[in-house]
Amino acid sequence: MAFIESLIGPIASIIDKIIPDKEARAKAKLALLELEGTHELKLVEARLSAIVAEANSADPWTSRARPSFLYVMYALILFAVPMGIIAAFDPMTARAIGEGMTAYLGALPDALYALFGTGYLGYTAARQWGKVKGVDA
Repeated sequence: MAFIESLIGPIASIIDKIIPDKEARAKAKLALLELEGTHELKLVEARLSAIVAEANSADPWTSRARPSFLYVMYALILFAVPMGIIAAFDPMTARAIGEGMTAYLGALPDALYALFGTGYLGYTAARQWGKVKGVDA
């Protein structure tokens, strides 16, 4: 249960930052505290504990898999820089490359995007948990 208590504080501070209305913020925090004892929160705790165990694994393939996946996604995003340079010199080529990439990315299954979101949020949560516990710098 200490794991859940360590999550409540950071989540409450996020609520403070993203919800400007005081009444709505109070309702969100109340809902968070009500979730503390429910089965739903226990399921979230189980998922996050698996992610933390994976991140702390001594196996280099397991502990590096999620960050490596994120690096690939970052590389795809950073590809916009050379595309801008190509567009400055040859707009038709840049447009053709962009249309090809759009077609490719549109053909990827939605489950892959869901996997990316889950991996990204899980990695972020595991890093935050490690920092709260003092394990990660």
